[in-house]
Amino acid sequence: MLIIYAFAVLVVVLPAVLVPVAATRWVPALRAGRAAERLRLAVAALDGVLGRFGTALVVLLAGSAAVVAVCWPLGEALSRLEPHVDWPVFEYVHARRVTGWAELNAFVTAIGDRYPLKWVTVVAALVFAVLWRHRRWWVPLLAMPLQFALEQYTQEILATVVDRGHPPTDLGTYPSGGCARVMLTFGTIALLAGLTWRLPRAGRIALATGVALLVAVEGYTRIYAEKHWLTDVLGGWIFGSLLFGVMALALLVAEGRIRPPARRPEPARQEVPAGG
Repeated sequence: MLIIYAFAVLVVVLPAVLVPVAATRWVPALRAGRAAERLRLAVAALDGVLGRFGTALVVLLAGSAAVVAVCWPLGEALSRLEPHVDWPVFEYVHARRVTGWAELNAFVTAIGDRYPLKWVTVVAALVFAVLWRHRRWWVPLLAMPLQFALEQYTQEILATVVDRGHPPTDLGTYPSGGCARVMLTFGTIALLAGLTWRLPRAGRIALATGVALLVAVEGYTRIYAEKHWLTDVLGGWIFGSLLFGVMALALLVAEGRIRPPARRPEPARQEVPAGG
């Protein structure tokens, strides 16, 4: 039983430590890297042909297809771990369930269900539309429902093509939709908040850490409530993070926040005098 409580502490401590470290050390390096520069160049080229919103749509469709292309073989690989990882973890948790802790986890895990997140999506869309009334107010009205639909249908595609089954206690399958929905919904809210207000760097890191904590806790509760295999949750974390990255990039492109890299000055040519 001690391992179960220790894991609960771990899913809180790890995001609280890793997200600020990633935001201060790894993210700046990635943004200054060659891959980020190529991405900005590609976005600028598409923007010149399709405009901002056409480019955002291309990013959304191509990015979603890329997420499926990555998470499909990942799901097949994780499925092979079911007898060696998922069943031992399931049986360990099932044999050590405590009524009070189980009830608390059942209550908390509902935050990742579709019904409550529909209301969160609607309320957030309306609130940000009001806050954006002096700019493109319809962007939040479009972005919030779009992230909800994007997660639902992309997840259904993966669940169909992988078709790995579910635990004997529930119908949850790969990838964990609860984890992905929490990531997409609250991640998009955090991104819209960052676009609405000029938040300091510490504020943006705090928002990202809060979202990561919600996603991590959702994964833990899905396992303890016996709604998903452990590998479903791992797949849900990866799937949700990748899909949110696509959604965030599309939204930033639509808002004109992805600027082309500055042109490097061409080296001066030395003129060779006539006659050598």
